[in-house]
Amino acid sequence: QVQLVESGGGLVQGGGSLRLSCVASGRTFSSYAMGWFRQAPGKEREFVAGITRSSSTYYADSVKGRFTISRDNAKNTVYLQMNSLKAEDAAVYYCAQSSTFLMSTRPPGYDYWGQGTQVTVSS
Repeated sequence: QVQLVESGGGLVQGGGSLRLSCVASGRTFSSYAMGWFRQAPGKEREFVAGITRSSSTYYADSVKGRFTISRDNAKNTVYLQMNSLKAEDAAVYYCAQSSTFLMSTRPPGYDYWGQGTQVTVSS
């Protein structure tokens, strides 16, 4: 049984930083690509960042230069460092584990999801 548990969300002032963590269990973490997605009220779930099993990274244009995804295979954990946060970054953030070693920017490419963690950005 694969489980993904996110943490690190919260309320932050605009321009501030947060670091999200996602701990995975249930299958060999290092074999799979991981992704972070977010969903704001009334909007579709959107890709934020992804990391392959060899730690190549990909970002949505809206977060390039501000967010950094990384992974620690020894800890079965993927991170999302978010800097220079803006009001439009506010959403529920989800980590997801790919169905293969390939990274996808689309939700169907992932077969396991965490429960989500809320990020709120105040102006």
